[in-house]
Amino acid sequence: MIRDSATMLRRQLKHMSRNVSLILILLAVPVVILLLFVFVLGDTLGNGLGEEGGRSLYANYVTPGILLITIAGAVQGTAIAVAMDMTTGIIARFRTMAIARVSVLTGHVLGSVLQTLLQLGAVLGVAVLVGFRPDATGIEWLGAIGLLVAATVALVWLTVAMGLAAKTVELASNLPMPLMILPFFGSGFVPTDSMPAGLRWFAAYQPFTPIMETLRGLLLGTAIGGSAVLAFGWCAAIAVFGYLWARRLYNRDRTR
Repeated sequence: MIRDSATMLRRQLKHMSRNVSLILILLAVPVVILLLFVFVLGDTLGNGLGEEGGRSLYANYVTPGILLITIAGAVQGTAIAVAMDMTTGIIARFRTMAIARVSVLTGHVLGSVLQTLLQLGAVLGVAVLVGFRPDATGIEWLGAIGLLVAATVALVWLTVAMGLAAKTVELASNLPMPLMILPFFGSGFVPTDSMPAGLRWFAAYQPFTPIMETLRGLLLGTAIGGSAVLAFGWCAAIAVFGYLWARRLYNRDRTR
């Protein structure tokens, strides 16, 4: 299975090298949002965060939310790639070959995780250029990277399932869109206590908020509290749900 998964991973990497334009489009979205909020709205929103507000403070605050949007945008390509495989008939061909069935999905997952981590590195570099100044220790950086990897794996498995569930490539490209909106309805751009009561409740209990709060605490030294447990718990739950859903859909399609 490991060898078959490695083969499928190489296939995915070749596909990525031939679809650089799609990768750049998916990367451009979080970069544009970052630049918009920091340079257009940063002074105003930053002044609402404290006495020493302004653009530099807001760049620190908004970066964790942008990183989550980067992941959500990158995994949209995963759903598209899986749907393309399912609609072009290549999966039927793979099933006639002597390879582990799960390797087709793990190849997508591994390739998408690598691509997303590269995009996260690029967005983080842009964030530093526009004023993001983390003060994390080496251990805190490892914790932040681990959380980003966990969130990436979770959302990749979820979007693999979405790609399998979609009947068309167009539908597969739209199904992950709510994932990009969730940071806006959490603590990604403004503190949740500034929101109306109903929205504040949703923002406090949706899965992206503890992830962003934990990243903020690890990278900037703010209070984490119980957010870390919730963050990794949500990542584990989403990953397990996405994996089981994807496996069920893949096996069901195989029996048709």
